[in-house]
Amino acid sequence: MAFSLKLPSPLGDEGWKVKIRERERVEPPHVTIFHKQKEWRLGLRDGEFLVPPGGSWKQIDFRVREMIEKNWSRLRDEWDQKYPSNPIDSED
Repeated sequence: MAFSLKLPSPLGDEGWKVKIRERERVEPPHVTIFHKQKEWRLGLRDGEFLVPPGGSWKQIDFRVREMIEKNWSRLRDEWDQKYPSNPIDSED
């Protein structure tokens, strides 16, 4: 089951979501940020946006960024729990 970071109102109502999706075990560790039909993948090892699709923090609501930064350790822990064969601390 996908992990969803609970976002405070009104972010969810505005179409923002932050998830660790299913079937991502061979991908570099990341969290996917959604806003309606757009999505960005943020690497959990280095905090950089993965390509594709790329992106920058300028495209993300500052409140979403604050929630990600506030929950950074939890997101990393959730990835490691979900994908123990592809842990954050591994470079493979």
